[in-house]
Amino acid sequence: MTVGGEATATGNGQTVCVTGAGGYIGSWIVKLLLEKGYAVRGTVRNPDDAKNAHLRGLAGAAERLVLCKADLLDGDALRAAIAGCHGVFHTASPITDDPEEMVEPAVRGTRYVIDAAAESGTVRRVVLTSSIGAVAMDPSRGPDAVVDESCWSDLEFCKKTKNWYCYGKTVAEREAWEAAAARGVDLVVVNPVLVQGPALQPAVNASLTHVLKYLDGSAKTYANAVQAYVHVRDTAAAHVLVFESPAAAGRYLCVADGAVLHREDVVTILRKFFPEYPIPSKSVVLIGHRSDDIALLRPSLSLFQPCQHTR
Repeated sequence: MTVGGEATATGNGQTVCVTGAGGYIGSWIVKLLLEKGYAVRGTVRNPDDAKNAHLRGLAGAAERLVLCKADLLDGDALRAAIAGCHGVFHTASPITDDPEEMVEPAVRGTRYVIDAAAESGTVRRVVLTSSIGAVAMDPSRGPDAVVDESCWSDLEFCKKTKNWYCYGKTVAEREAWEAAAARGVDLVVVNPVLVQGPALQPAVNASLTHVLKYLDGSAKTYANAVQAYVHVRDTAAAHVLVFESPAAAGRYLCVADGAVLHREDVVTILRKFFPEYPIPSKSVVLIGHRSDDIALLRPSLSLFQPCQHTR
């Protein structure tokens, strides 16, 4: 699927809310929105926490960024942050394999955001950050099947393998679609693959540990598996584009063209640039892992002009 039609005018005069504004993807979305002239309300757990200082240092933040205290399980706080906004980017989500900490906050938080958007009377579109984890986990899919936006992860398989992150992202996205249909909210979903690239926030997030573990010695082997990647700036740009494009609808897989690598390719690249680090040289087979799923992705965000990243 591709997005057709002209994008709407950039953000001058429009106010949008970004939940999880201090996170890896959320911070980049805030940055791009400010650069385009939007006024941004970013929800964070504690606006005064030093870990959110990077947001206040962004260009345009002093004039057009307000940090709002909100938690995924605080519907009233989310409603207050979203009231009067023209759009919502819902990026906030737990990232854990603890089922109690992952599933309920992800699902309830998504429902609260959709309800708040419906009640605002001003929100024209909600853009939800989902995940490839809500798409690719299905052991019954044939090895030659193409993975596209019509695919969903198998919830029973996620439970059986205790992959509570993929389970939570899947049920949260399904909840978003059901709630949006019931409340008449225009919803578009971006499903990124593994996001990499420079972090604006000071802390290392879960996505970046995918590479860091091969550099700090915590990973002694690498998996005999493939992985698709996308740059964090491109991921943020995808969110902004589907918000601004009137014809955008449904789900969009977000993956860089040609960026599907075997783990051996990853460690080889790292070894070339960082020979002094303890990068593993042995592979291990992951039991129950489908190493071919990601290799047959059909990206639906082919509408983007390629972004050039030199480092």
